[in-house]
Amino acid sequence: MATILKTPEKLILRIPANESLANAIRRSVAEVPTLAIEDIEMYKNDSALYDEIVAHRIGLIPIKTEKSMSSKTKIDFKLSKVGPCTVYSGDLEGSADLVFDKIPITVLGDGHKLELVATAILGLGINHAKFIPGLCYYRHILNVKSSPEVDAIIQKSKFGAIKPEKKGSSWLCDLNEAEASAIVKIDEKAITDSNEILFIIESYGNMPAQDIFTKAIEALEDNLKEFEKAIK
Repeated sequence: MATILKTPEKLILRIPANESLANAIRRSVAEVPTLAIEDIEMYKNDSALYDEIVAHRIGLIPIKTEKSMSSKTKIDFKLSKVGPCTVYSGDLEGSADLVFDKIPITVLGDGHKLELVATAILGLGINHAKFIPGLCYYRHILNVKSSPEVDAIIQKSKFGAIKPEKKGSSWLCDLNEAEASAIVKIDEKAITDSNEILFIIESYGNMPAQDIFTKAIEALEDNLKEFEKAIK
């Protein structure tokens, strides 16, 4: 396994793995405990949106998830705004940090008021999408048969997460759909999947992408242990 890119927002790994393993890790991201607002008590809502819609929008606001948090963690927020104004995520006041302050929640007219209290807890994406900490996907590194026309397309490519690698009479590369389609028009059998994949995690900001990957692996290992116990 090789790390191609590692930032708090994005992690790209080059892994010799099959689709079954990649999908197992991808699904396990939904079992990474993440902080999100679960309960809202609405005291006043003069906006044009129903209480349920306001609550749904607030629930989807990403909140920083710290390693010290546990299943017992509960963090209260309060919000009180009087219009005319746009109510933003940053108007929520609490002891946890929000990832983005400028997510619009609703609009208040002159003299209108929005007042509520909310409670955030740790939850899992398998129970609700608001607890999913980021995007996780993968694609195969392509094995492309070399020819003068094909080589010209590959060498001009600016898309790839990795630089094209010449291996004998073929290339290992990462191409976009337009480039791949152009090569297939030249030779329909030129492209095959290699035995390596690019595994990509993009964090919503709740936690670093590296932590999402690590915790997804831990969740997968725990599930495998439970499965092993169940079949004994």
